[in-house]
Parts: sequence; C-alpha cells; structure tokens
Amino acid sequence: MSLSREIPLDPARSALLFVDVQNWSATPTGGGFSGLAADELEARYGWFFRQLEAQTIPNMVRLQAACRAAGIEVMYTVVESLTRDGRDRSLDYKITGFHVPPGSHDAQVIDALRPGPDEIILPKTASSVFNATNIDYVLRNLGVAQLVIAGLITDQCVESAVRDACDRGYLVTLVTDACATYSAERHAASLRAVRGYCRQRSTAEILAELSHVAARRDAR
Repeated sequence: MSLSREIPLDPARSALLFVDVQNWSATPTGGGFSGLAADELEARYGWFFRQLEAQTIPNMVRLQAACRAAGIEVMYTVVESLTRDGRDRSLDYKITGFHVPPGSHDAQVIDALRPGPDEIILPKTASSVFNATNIDYVLRNLGVAQLVIAGLITDQCVESAVRDACDRGYLVTLVTDACATYSAERHAASLRAVRGYCRQRSTAEILAELSHVAARRDAR
C-alpha cells in the first residue's frame, strides 16, 4: 500500500488549529509590541500588520466558517501563562520576555476569530503546542487524524506545530495564505523548509476541497 500526504480532508477525522491569533501578537496595541514608538513599529512590523489586515485574517475567517460548516473541529492555541507572574513559562519564554497574564486581554483570540462557545482553546508557554499542552491527547480523544494548521508566526510557532504534528503521526495541511510572519521572505522560506512535513494549500483550495467533499456526501 502506497502512503501519501496528498489525501483530501475527511471532516469526521479532521481539526483546524489556529496558532496564537490573539491580541498579544496580532494587534499593533498588543503586549508583544509594547514600548515601540510609532515609527519603529512601522519600520519593524508595518508589512506584517498590513498583510494580516489585507489577506491573512480574512482568509482565517473564511477558513473558520468553512470548517465549522463542514463539521470540522475548530481549535485555538494562545500564548498565556498559568500564573500571574509567569513562573510556569518555558525557559526560552522567560529569556525572551514573553509573558501573557492569565485571563488578560492579550490572551484572548482576536475578535474576528472569536471562538464558539464549545470550541477548544489551549494556553501554552512554549513555541510548540505539542510540547507545551496536552493537544496530542485531546486530538486523539476527538478521533483526529488530519490536522489543518493556520496562524502566527509562520517560521516560529506555526512551523513548530507542523513538524511536531507530523512526527506524532498526523497528516498535516498547512494553509499557506492563512499564516504570516514579519516579512514575505521569511514566510516563503518557512514554507519551503516544512514542505517535506505537510501538504500545503491555499485557503481557496481548502474551501474548494471541502465543497467537493460536501457534494460527494450529498450525492449519496
């Protein structure tokens, strides 16, 4: 039997994971950008925020709606400490200075992607959701074999999630235009780097795939 990553999604065995699309990292007023003057914010992150507004977040919204309509589990991970002082954070996050207090505005998924009342949110304090949460246990309990990944930042936490999900035996689809990092060059380099770990599709391709699945189901 030949094996392949190029397998269309089976909604009953699939989940969509949004990585770190939260106020802390996806809004210019978020804590991840605190202390930056307006000119420095523009110089370092202007392209990123324009990309989020013009393409990445609208594609995430479309993806979220399509997966909900198809009955695909929609999940979220956010950077959020378990303690007020962040003593539970990974050493890397302590060194870097990443700390999002529990229950804070920064810890919330952005309004455009507001989670549904029965959708799962997993707080994490390290780059990989698979190292910092019990997501593997949760996905297996849900019967998930195919994981669709979108979010921030492409060459950091998203890339970590792709590699670790692949190593744990999931078929991974990375939605290329529903992720973003701080430059077009970095984004393209990350997509090339993880090509061997996942299927890569655009938002439009995922939506078309799901519509074909629905059409086949309705024709039975």
